[in-house]
Amino acid sequence: MAAGQLAEAYADPDLGAFELRFLEGGVQVRRSLAACWGVRFERAAPVHPFRWPKGGESFAGWYFCATTGGHIGYESWLERDRLILLDADSQVTGIASQPFWLHWDDGQRRRRHAPDYFVRLADGRGRVVDVRAADRVDEAAAEAFAATERACRAVDWEFERVGVRDPVLMANMRWLSRYRRTRCLRRHVATELLEVFTEPGPLRPGAAKVGDPLMVLPVLFQLLWSGALVTDVSTRLLGSDSVVHAAERGPRWDV
Repeated sequence: MAAGQLAEAYADPDLGAFELRFLEGGVQVRRSLAACWGVRFERAAPVHPFRWPKGGESFAGWYFCATTGGHIGYESWLERDRLILLDADSQVTGIASQPFWLHWDDGQRRRRHAPDYFVRLADGRGRVVDVRAADRVDEAAAEAFAATERACRAVDWEFERVGVRDPVLMANMRWLSRYRRTRCLRRHVATELLEVFTEPGPLRPGAAKVGDPLMVLPVLFQLLWSGALVTDVSTRLLGSDSVVHAAERGPRWDV
């Protein structure tokens, strides 16, 4: 945030309406929103533990994030799906779950809300993400999301509330996420695949041109995950005849 933007931001009345509580060096601290816009929340520890209640409706767990090289917690399959999409996004450089408690007064009582994720983008912008299916957003949740959006706007962060994504897209991305680790990448095989798919062609026959599909397909899927190879993951399930082509930009592992 430039000096002029910072001066303008401090004039925003919402800066005085919110406080954040988070962990810093293992110690819980509470500060005004104005004092927190530059905190690296993408490295923050969760402000509350993830629980696995017996017979509960949701399912919590830990997801290994290729972007950060560490595990990130989630409290539902829907949150896990969002993590997969964030992890596959080349513009995302950092992710933290439950990064802080946001505190405010709604005029009747003190309120608090812990957003699901804080995301750092490649251009330095911050993004706060809440994950909730539309049919699960009650009045209290809607008010919390609206307050969170106000707070984000005051410090020039983005905010988004996301819900259920298309099932075809998520089925494909869950499959590709199995190959997100770089151990699936054999560079000599990757180089040959990129050459084969310079011209668009069907997935499995293209892999067979490089070698035994059992050895080549994991590399191909890793390249699709990283964006070095491209195919339609939004409208049809991945299959042997999915048309694949090399991306216009170079593979991420060449950077």
